[in-house]
Amino acid sequence: LAMNDKEILGQIDELIQAEHALRARLAAGQLTSDEENAQLRSTEEALDRCWDLLRQRRALRDVGGDPNVAAPRPVTEVEGYLQ
Repeated sequence: LAMNDKEILGQIDELIQAEHALRARLAAGQLTSDEENAQLRSTEEALDRCWDLLRQRRALRDVGGDPNVAAPRPVTEVEGYLQ
């Protein structure tokens, strides 16, 4: 199911809020278990994938392509990019 830019941005906003909440818990010493740290990593990865999808859509649009052909890439690919 393809999402439009507004839906992707909405998901990004939700993930940013979740990431901030997790980071606040980490800073407060409330986030110590491996499971909670994995949750933070998973949230960060989902956020990176959303940003990547949004960039793909914008790039396709910029060259006259159909942004709806953009698809989420695997975490291993997205996380492998140099920032």
